[in-house]
Amino acid sequence: MDKNNHIAFLCLGTNLGDRELYLLDAIQKIGAHPEIQILKKGTALNTEALEVTDQPDFLNQLLQISTHLSPKELLDFLLGIENEMGRVRTRDKGPRVIDIDILSVDDMKIHEKGLHLPHHSLFTRPFILELLNELGEGSLVQAFGNPSEG
Repeated sequence: MDKNNHIAFLCLGTNLGDRELYLLDAIQKIGAHPEIQILKKGTALNTEALEVTDQPDFLNQLLQISTHLSPKELLDFLLGIENEMGRVRTRDKGPRVIDIDILSVDDMKIHEKGLHLPHHSLFTRPFILELLNELGEGSLVQAFGNPSEG
């Protein structure tokens, strides 16, 4: 296990069923991990589906966490929560009970199968910047620069 302390930003989203309850449940499960401390929770924001638009609106929320988990360990843990909560991947970017994306871990740049940091949504989903600004972390997007420029 990576014993360095990492600061990570997560984006949670849901557009099926009791969206508020699903967010609360996911946040509780994340916070229950002994190697994760939730530092900040953003407001839950109703957002329209952006890429696949023939589905219900999403409820999205950001978390800032501190963790000793490596990015891969964190990803595996979060995918486990998605599975436990009943996420079924019927189509890419389709409706979901819960989706938990790792937006960033420190200033790491990782491009591996299944793990891309920073996450593309930092640059493609306008509500992410709005939610980061709410947490006082709006400069995070600028810190990584525009991926299409390099």
